[in-house]
Amino acid sequence: MAAPKPISRLISHVILDLDGTLLNTDSVVSKVVKPFLVKNGKTWDSKKAHKLVGKTPYEAAAVVLEDYGLPYSTEEFLSMLTPMFSEQWCNIKPLPGANRLINHLRSNGVPTALASNSPRPNIEAKISCHQGWKESFSAIVGGDEIEKGKPYPDIFLEAAKRMNTTPSNCLVIEDSL
Repeated sequence: MAAPKPISRLISHVILDLDGTLLNTDSVVSKVVKPFLVKNGKTWDSKKAHKLVGKTPYEAAAVVLEDYGLPYSTEEFLSMLTPMFSEQWCNIKPLPGANRLINHLRSNGVPTALASNSPRPNIEAKISCHQGWKESFSAIVGGDEIEKGKPYPDIFLEAAKRMNTTPSNCLVIEDSL
């Protein structure tokens, strides 16, 4: 019977989520959605916010529209809120340890990908606000670049493919299931 491979040989690449894993985006959601709801005669219910975690923007918009009974299509809602979210990207703070993790992976030559349900332009905007982040990722995959977003594995499989490795060589760090 062959000896098992050491773990350092098994895990050679890392795939990171962005929202809720590296960046504290939860506060931005309430900063944008709460005033929008007030303008529409509704009250933000922070207990419903958990329903948005891990969703694509389109899926999250559909949840908000249904939960609050707003009279907009998902496309209309997104077109109204997207500019408000864009104004907030550079105000998002990294979560504790995020900078240290990214710097550690980069300085140790660990190929690292970013895989987020956010659209690619939003990912690029968010990470451009944090020095050295964009250069730290050998691959970036947005939810708009794959057929099925999380919780389906498509985004992680694509990230592994873009790093020219097999998924079994990857450690995924993610905040939602």
